[in-house]
Order: sequence, then structure tokens, then C-alpha cells
Amino acid sequence: MSDDRGRKLVARNRKARHEYDILETWEAGLVLRGPEVKSLREGRVSFQDAFARVEGGEVWLYSLHIAPYEPATYNNEDPLRPRKLLLHRHEIRKLIGRVEEKGLTLVPLEVYFRDGYAKVTLGLARGRKLHDKRETLKKRAQEREARRAVEARS
Repeated sequence: MSDDRGRKLVARNRKARHEYDILETWEAGLVLRGPEVKSLREGRVSFQDAFARVEGGEVWLYSLHIAPYEPATYNNEDPLRPRKLLLHRHEIRKLIGRVEEKGLTLVPLEVYFRDGYAKVTLGLARGRKLHDKRETLKKRAQEREARRAVEARS
């Protein structure tokens, strides 16, 4: 799936927008090794429990599962290994200040290729309470029903 900005979307973390309120987003490069890139191009990635953390002036992505690439038997890495993210220094400084606020975390929203490079969109997120999630689901259902009613009239 490609879009007008030269991006080829690999995967989207649909659950993140349900579980969290996304306050701000950043695009970061993803440091990968050979077989991981091939597996990623096949779309074999899972966001379950994935998060990012700033450590020692660098940003690391944890628990992003990239499945082993079958033809590269002995060259495969640990599917859950921490992966370094590439951001500008000023972006990392800004992230450090924001992530230290209580209740905020960094979550990966989507993984894609742009101009042949693997990228990840990070979102600064605040967790939602259960009642907030229910309200969001009700609102979406009402909007969907309203759209159907308008379409039925025309």
C-alpha cells in the first residue's frame, strides 16, 4: 500500500489509537539488520506491547516483533531485540522533557518504508481510562449510523 508521499506502509498499530490519546508524533529512522528488512518488507511485524524509551541520549524501541526471515536461517536476529531509532538531537531533547511528565509514554503508531528506508512514526501518548474508551466506541457507532442514514436518503 503506497500513498502520495512516497511511503509504502508496512503495518499500522490500530490498537494504539484506541488505548491512548496521541498528543504529538515524530518520524524516526529504524536501525535494522539485513534479514529484518526483508521480513519487514513482507509485512511480518507485530506491535503487541511495543514502546520506545529514551536512554543515554538515544531512543530505543522495545518489544516490536519482527518475525525471522525464513531463507536467512542462521543470520536471523532475536525477533524482540531492542532497536535503535534515529532522530535529530533537538527532537531527542524535546522528547526527554515530554516523556518525563507523569503518565506519558512513547508508542509506535506505524512502520513504513520511505525512499527505501525503514521508518517508524512515534506518538507521545497518554493512556485512556476504560470509560474514555467506551465513550469513543459509542461516538464512532453514532457517527457510523448517521452516515448510513444520510446515504440511505440519497
